Amino acid sequence: MSGFEVSRKDMDRVSVVSLKGYLDAHTASDFEDVLQKLVDEDRVRIVVNLRDLHYISSAGLGVFMGFIENVRQREGDIKLAEMSEKVYRVFDLLGFPVLYEIFDSEAEAIQKYQP
Repeated sequence: MSGFEVSRKDMDRVSVVSLKGYLDAHTASDFEDVLQKLVDEDRVRIVVNLRDLHYISSAGLGVFMGFIENVRQREGDIKLAEMSEKVYRVFDLLGFPVLYEIFDSEAEAIQKYQP
C-alpha cells in the first residue's frame, strides 16, 4: 500500500484540503488533525479535493462524519471535489451524496461558497 499525504491551502474565504494515497485507520488521524485545526481557526468553508485519494476505509469516512455537524453548526460546510469513480462508489454506497455536495472540479466547489 502507498502512504498518505494531507495538505492544506487557505484562500480568502475557503480552505482546500487535498488528500493523497490511502486514508484508513492508520492515517485518519492526520486528516482529522487538519480538519480540527480548521475548525479551531473558524475556517469552516472547506473543500476536500480527493483527486489523488486511491482508497478510503470506514475510518476515513468516519472523519468526514465526525466533523460535518460541527462545521455546519458554525455556518460552514464541507464540499467534496474531484473524486475518482472507485472512491465515489464507496461514498455512494454509504449515502454520502445525500449529505455532501460533490463536484467534478475543485474550482466548482470553491465557487459554491461565493456570495
